[in-house]
Amino acid sequence: MSKEQMEIGAISKPRFEFRSFGQNFDEAAKRMARLSVPVPEKVWERNSDEIYIMSRKNDINNTKIRDGKMDIKTYVHTVDGLEQWNPLMKGEFPIAADVLKNEVFPAFMVETPDMTKDAYTYEEFFKNDRREP
Repeated sequence: MSKEQMEIGAISKPRFEFRSFGQNFDEAAKRMARLSVPVPEKVWERNSDEIYIMSRKNDINNTKIRDGKMDIKTYVHTVDGLEQWNPLMKGEFPIAADVLKNEVFPAFMVETPDMTKDAYTYEEFFKNDRREP
């Protein structure tokens, strides 16, 4: 059976997730990978760098950037300790200014900064000043 992959701009269904906090999950991760059959051995261990964007005004949306792609999910509810999240947006850098204005900054629940360009690269997105140099 093949796993469906969400494509940029596609709509995905809500899904359940859980979060754990601690210092070291190596043994637990190995055990979970092996118990999650049928997971191919090549993905028993995966490492990735992610940036989570947080806003003091937002406690329902989760924004993550990984591998040059931005994902925004919104919290639905919790059932038996599992949180259900509904994907709102998946975008790839450079991201169009319209997407930033109409989807990203509203998800942060903050005022949209002035933008003068049609699209923004990953590096430009993280600049404090959105105006051209």
